[in-house]
Amino acid sequence: MNLKNQARELKKEVKSWVFKLQNRHKEQFNCPVCNYTGAFKDLKAATAWRKHAQCPKCRALERHRIQYLVVDQLLSKLDTSTLSMLHFAPENFFRGYFADKFGRYETADLYMPEVDHRVDLQNLPFADQSYDFVFASHVLEHIPDDLKAIAEIRRILKPKGIAILPVPLVAEQTIEYPEPNPKEEYHVRAPGLEYFERYEAYFSRVERINSDALPTKHQLYVYENRSQWPSKDCPLRLAMEGERFLDVVPICYV
Repeated sequence: MNLKNQARELKKEVKSWVFKLQNRHKEQFNCPVCNYTGAFKDLKAATAWRKHAQCPKCRALERHRIQYLVVDQLLSKLDTSTLSMLHFAPENFFRGYFADKFGRYETADLYMPEVDHRVDLQNLPFADQSYDFVFASHVLEHIPDDLKAIAEIRRILKPKGIAILPVPLVAEQTIEYPEPNPKEEYHVRAPGLEYFERYEAYFSRVERINSDALPTKHQLYVYENRSQWPSKDCPLRLAMEGERFLDVVPICYV
């Protein structure tokens, strides 16, 4: 690690300790991604503040923490040194983790800079059975023809391949939008819990791991007031009761 990166990491460490001390009376959690222990940051969401959302050290959100736990447990059972992986819309702190695990690690996106492949998920240029593992988190809610994208992911996976394809769960039943919503980062749908049934037409088995199945110390729920939907920014979302919502990580097996 060069001096510039060392200074950046030290600055992050100091800022997280300052935040931890300032919020020592708040509820305490542990981040499985970076092993920070202390209060998590609240964040402004579409409808209200999202409580206990972000690790102040590595900036992992609820979805990153649950995904890390599920993937780390899954990969611990595999010899990934001989496997190939394709990572769509790659998150920075997952890049190094996956690159260290897999024998061949590649990244892809339609718009992001500094990826190995600039591709459309609905029409991938790769040959059949090119990869052992595909990870695409919070991607399919942006894809107009998501069934075509799911079929393409299945096509490029090798026998015994695995895909991890989480989406944000923000509806009781999936709502399709007539056009992308720029206020929702150009989402074309609001996925519901039944959304993962779409994967079952393409994969032999889809295992769903939810927030309730993992240790509460990592804070894997989405705390959000959704009773104010529909709103100006989210006109097609419907109100949802409660203030704490499950997240789910679907593991799709070829």
